[in-house]
Amino acid sequence: MATRLGEKADAIAGEGFMPIGLERMRRSGRNPLHELASIAELVKLYRSHRPSIVHHVAMKPVLYGSIAARLAGVAAIVNNVAGLGFVFASKAVYAQTLRRVIAPLLRFALSQRQALTIVQNRDDARVLADEIGVTPDKIRLVKGSGVDLAQFSQVRRESSPPIVLLASRMIKEKGVEDFVRAAARLRDKNVAARFVLAGAPDPENPHSIPEAVLRQYHEDGLVEWWGHRDNIPEIIREAAIVCLPTTYGEGIPKTLIEAAAGECPIVTYDVPGCREIVTDGTNGMLVPAGDVGRLAEAIAQLLANPEQRRLMGAQGRKLVQAEFSQEIVVAQTLAIYSELLAQ
Repeated sequence: MATRLGEKADAIAGEGFMPIGLERMRRSGRNPLHELASIAELVKLYRSHRPSIVHHVAMKPVLYGSIAARLAGVAAIVNNVAGLGFVFASKAVYAQTLRRVIAPLLRFALSQRQALTIVQNRDDARVLADEIGVTPDKIRLVKGSGVDLAQFSQVRRESSPPIVLLASRMIKEKGVEDFVRAAARLRDKNVAARFVLAGAPDPENPHSIPEAVLRQYHEDGLVEWWGHRDNIPEIIREAAIVCLPTTYGEGIPKTLIEAAAGECPIVTYDVPGCREIVTDGTNGMLVPAGDVGRLAEAIAQLLANPEQRRLMGAQGRKLVQAEFSQEIVVAQTLAIYSELLAQ
């Protein structure tokens, strides 16, 4: 596994992988020479290890890794586009300009003869085919990154007052600010609930919520900010609702798959990826993106109806068992490897 290692090397090795540190690759970078050096680092890696197949995850590794794999003569490439991200989700001028640059590069990366592309939702498959020009026979749908159902098998025990949980990186596109606004509206109406943010800021992301702002939210009593947590299954077990008002352009948010696995009802925006895991009125509620008023109303409705929460949670668990389990995702991914290697 090649990535920026930091403190993760031992954990990666503990899972049976050989960790390889990438020194040049950064999520953000505007120095052309540095970006070329990132590609050169991957070319050197591929030529050194001579892999039968490479599997790239996320936009930058997909673009750079595909170029490097072609230069190094790698025979089989899997590109996992885990959401098209801000560039393809935003209507901002900067995003639209960047989209015009990235789209032809992405078309080149994903259209190579020896490559297949994994997408996590049908909306992204449509964009790749209709807007970027990737032929449908190059696209495979694998819903999410899987979840270990055994970690979410314990009996639920909702806390009192009930917890409304947003668990994610603390960045604007994840809906942190909308969540806080919805919490403020419900507090003004004396709705009894604890609104919890679980996650850390992302300093490399230009839209990260500063730690000082998160602390101020906490001190003002609008929400509780718990910071980064490793015990997400336990937190979901105690939460009454998982809320993720994201506009990020994700594949399928892992938090929502975990919420459904833990029999917790979901309130989220009706955007690509989220609508793949939530059926409105069945295992959660879909709200028009950006409508904080409707977001607050949906949360209030579920808080007032424990039996509705229970029924929605049970339906969410069934959905994950049928479509999103770790075993299903692994089997589908291995089938894609076999398909490529047989060519």
